[in-house]
Amino acid sequence: MTAQSDAERRTTHPPETDGRFPVPLRGVAVDAETRCGHYDDAVDVVAIRFSCCDCYYPCFRCHETLADHEPERIARESFDDPGVLCGVCGERLSVREYLDCDDACPACGASFNPGCRRHRDRYFAVEE
Repeated sequence: MTAQSDAERRTTHPPETDGRFPVPLRGVAVDAETRCGHYDDAVDVVAIRFSCCDCYYPCFRCHETLADHEPERIARESFDDPGVLCGVCGERLSVREYLDCDDACPACGASFNPGCRRHRDRYFAVEE
C-alpha cells in the first residue's frame, strides 16, 4: 500500500463530502478555509453550491474534476437562498449577499478574491 499525500487525503470524491464544513463540500486538496488545489491564494476562501448536485465546491475546476455531470448555475430565482460558504467563518451567504458584498464576508470581514468576478457566470445565472 502506498502512502497518500496530504493533498490526496484532502480530496473528496462523490458521494463523500468533507466533514470539516457545515455544508456538503467536495474538492481537490481543500484546506480548512476552502482553498483548493486549483486556487489557493489567501483570498480564495469561498465555496459555491452547485444546483446540479446540491453540493458546495471551492471552484468550477473542482466540480469538473470530481463530478460525473455538467455543472448547473444557480438560477436567479434562487439568489436569496444560501449558495456561498465563507471558508473563514463558516457563514452561509445568499447569492445576492455574495454578489453585493464588495469582496468581503459580511459576517467576519474576510477578504474574498476580487478576481472571481470575472467568472461569476460559471456559478450564477447573472446577466452579462
